Amino acid sequence: MKEFIQSKDVAKYVKSGMSIMVGGFLSNGSPENLITAVLDTNVTDLTIICNDGGYEDKGVGRLISAGRVSKLIASHIGTNPAVGRLMQDNKLTVKLVPQGTLAEQIRSSGAGLGGILTPTGMNTVVAEGKQVITVQGKEYLLEEPLKADLALLGGAIADEYGNLRYRGTMRNFNPLMAMACDIVIAEVSEVVKMIDPEMVVTAHPFVDYILVGGQ
Repeated sequence: MKEFIQSKDVAKYVKSGMSIMVGGFLSNGSPENLITAVLDTNVTDLTIICNDGGYEDKGVGRLISAGRVSKLIASHIGTNPAVGRLMQDNKLTVKLVPQGTLAEQIRSSGAGLGGILTPTGMNTVVAEGKQVITVQGKEYLLEEPLKADLALLGGAIADEYGNLRYRGTMRNFNPLMAMACDIVIAEVSEVVKMIDPEMVVTAHPFVDYILVGGQ
């Protein structure tokens, strides 16, 4: 059986200065209760790795708007005006990564690979400072694996063993992040006795703790 925790327990696993991957796509599949639990602590100086900057009042954007994040690694930030304001005030460092590249960097970390080769970003600012490798006459950027101290997952249904499946498009970045972090906490909307093995997306060995939403 997997260890089920409550919101107050999340404080044990977060600390200032750590890197956190947060699932979700424009807050769809975001672990809102886990984000609230982090906000209930006094942690700051977080590096957040996610698909986007969320909204000011939804998803990972709530952490950004609260001033808890010092660095954001994401594919776009246009839906959260707070990101732009904090950048202009030199209170937030933002690294923009092409969305497919970001997903593959996370995946390669979880798969134990040394990175990926991609033509995306060649001859642009994305390529600055990166190694270029030629394969069969074509140049590629070497993008290194991306991992984090903690993953906060959402949009899932769990069984008693800790296996996860996801509700529709809430799947997005969550399964990749489960494989690329030292500690994984999944927020689930429902717990069933057992998920059909054919329906399991994230197997229980990748999940450390489970929070049932609202608890």
